[in-house]
Amino acid sequence: MTQNPVRFGLIGTGRIGQVHAASIAVDPEATLAWVADPFVAGAEDIVKRFGGIATASPEELIASGEIDAVLIASPTPTHVDLIAASVKAGLPVLCEKPIDLDISRVEALRPLVQSSGVPVALGFNRRFDSNFREVRTRIEAGDIGDVEQLTIISRDPVAPPADYVKVSGGIFRDMTIHDFDLARFFLEDIVSVSATGTQTFDAGAREHGDFDTAVTTLRTASGAIATIINSRHSAMGYDQRIEAFGAKGMLQVANAPISLVSRSSADAVDAKPAFGGFFLERYAQAYATELAEFIKLVRGEASTSPTFDDGRAALVLADAAQRSATEGVVVSVAL
Repeated sequence: MTQNPVRFGLIGTGRIGQVHAASIAVDPEATLAWVADPFVAGAEDIVKRFGGIATASPEELIASGEIDAVLIASPTPTHVDLIAASVKAGLPVLCEKPIDLDISRVEALRPLVQSSGVPVALGFNRRFDSNFREVRTRIEAGDIGDVEQLTIISRDPVAPPADYVKVSGGIFRDMTIHDFDLARFFLEDIVSVSATGTQTFDAGAREHGDFDTAVTTLRTASGAIATIINSRHSAMGYDQRIEAFGAKGMLQVANAPISLVSRSSADAVDAKPAFGGFFLERYAQAYATELAEFIKLVRGEASTSPTFDDGRAALVLADAAQRSATEGVVVSVAL
């Protein structure tokens, strides 16, 4: 039996909100019904491009009775209240990371989410990258035996503006949090965190007490070790690689090329272009798959969407990394 498209209410029309609006527009199982942003011109622009009803009020959107699910792409400080309002209205939620910068607010919200029975998913879209998923599938099939070492390399093309650094919650809660979730995608039994960070090149990081360069080591109960390498800049472009190593072999994911053409001459052999784009380009298909999996969740079907508890766990790891890097200690965690 053909089902009606899921009617989405989108809250937030910044860069990531526009990505989600475009994903909804091209998915035949979804339709954009309402768009809310206090900057109502942003909502009106999205509606002109993709349809729906524009409002400045997220509360009006949630209370409209004309949506089946809420997609929260608004600034982080709004997430907890919007999740709570949506859940109380019985509306499934897909919320961008992090749930909040303050773990105590996440813990306070957790009982409501757990008792409601309303699905809440987190926007950890890297789980939906086809290459990363293939590595996980092959690990589960025994291709390399038990994972002994996992390495995640994540470097942005350029450092963010200082004003963004000021409100971001720091590199571990803003940037590495994606890598923490990806590490848990492969290794769920993480028990301790050790991190170090430096202010190597970015004036914004120095101004606001953040790090621009960081390395985090996660240890699991089984003895496996995950290493996450981060930098806020990369002269080669957006650097996204993983390596899973086990007794029987190794699985690697390289950077996605923007061209398969290489040049050889007197001064270089097999010279290739720099890595392409940023996260919107690198993970474009992952965003679409993330939406498709959330639609399954809304419909009560089996889904691989990351849960509220996945979002909580990633923030616990981020907080532990921040403490470790600041105090120079290894931090035990219970997820």
